[in-house]
Amino acid sequence: MDKKLNHYKNVLHGFFLSIGTTIAEPHTILPLIVTHFGGGAILVGLYSALLKGGVVLIQLYAAFRAQSYPYMLKYLRRVFLVRFIAWFFIGVSIILFGDEYKEITLFCIGLGLFAFSFSAGFGTIYFKEITAKIFTHKFRGKTMAIRQFFAGFGALLSGAGAGYILSTFEAPLSYGILFIISTFLMGFGYLAFGLVEEPIKEEVPKKEKSFGLFLKNAYEILQNDKLFQVQIFTFFFASSYLLSLPFIIIDAQNSIDLGGKEIGLIITAQMVGAMLSNIIWGKLSSLGFYKRISNITILMFFFAISLAFVGGSIWIYMGIFFIVGAAIDGNRLASENLIIYIAPQERRPVYIALQNNIVSIGIFFSILGGLILSFSNYTVLYTLTLFLLLGAFLGSLKLKD
Repeated sequence: MDKKLNHYKNVLHGFFLSIGTTIAEPHTILPLIVTHFGGGAILVGLYSALLKGGVVLIQLYAAFRAQSYPYMLKYLRRVFLVRFIAWFFIGVSIILFGDEYKEITLFCIGLGLFAFSFSAGFGTIYFKEITAKIFTHKFRGKTMAIRQFFAGFGALLSGAGAGYILSTFEAPLSYGILFIISTFLMGFGYLAFGLVEEPIKEEVPKKEKSFGLFLKNAYEILQNDKLFQVQIFTFFFASSYLLSLPFIIIDAQNSIDLGGKEIGLIITAQMVGAMLSNIIWGKLSSLGFYKRISNITILMFFFAISLAFVGGSIWIYMGIFFIVGAAIDGNRLASENLIIYIAPQERRPVYIALQNNIVSIGIFFSILGGLILSFSNYTVLYTLTLFLLLGAFLGSLKLKD
């Protein structure tokens, strides 16, 4: 375990994946792309939800199949291929159909995002099981923090590049170019992680005879593990920041002039926040302080959404996304490592899938946010978000690490 070569490949994967996905960042560029082609607030929320995570039930089915696999890497490679094709498809569709066939363009974007997200439902289980096998508990937090640091650096480069392309080329050609270029950059990351050295899993449980029986056993695990329940509650409501976040950039567009330069600055601020924060998250992770990371990041989400009430300045919006970038990485790090820590090795895929399955429902907070905004206003949206984040913070106080 903890081989340097696997560590480097993990970091490279995060770096190039971040470069690729940042060009359709679900809180900034993607909402602008959707609105450009005539999509409303609900569609913005739906597409943001699609990009944020895999199809919810797929993760449980993936765990049902994967629990008896001694090796995961060959299946993860297939996921990488599907995601590569889906991302490239979006870019080509935007260039082919563009403004002339806006409805077809929106449909193709949604289809590509669904395929990209659907495959992630499988990929998440395989990826986390592999990292649990190749890294020890404390080193896992360290390598993930370093991975996220370089992912932030990659996103910073991507944000600057996205700002340049958006300023240089007319929309929607600029959007298509962003997706196509980023597809190949993302491919380098897939290639890197696809070559890690995966050891065999020694403790492999016998797979249930049916998916229904698997779900029954998974429910019993959830019902009997109180600490697991608290952890799921906490990270589910921690994701309630998504209720508001995809719409803050639209609120900003209504109050200040948002050109390619300003969008690039906001994305850059978010990625700098993510990159720099991982220095702190890495230090805390090496000490096993994942509960503290959770406490801090939820409070950061709370503060960032509070700033959205005032808005009105590019500097305030840059501050919001700087804080959010830092908080997202820390919260993800805490969530991914706490679940591996409390899960028995033989049932680890089930624990991971259960937590991901329930917490991933939180990605649909953005859809709820779009619905709320369709009959209400930003003040109501931000207030409700703060209330839910307060519940998440109270839950995080009961976590153990």
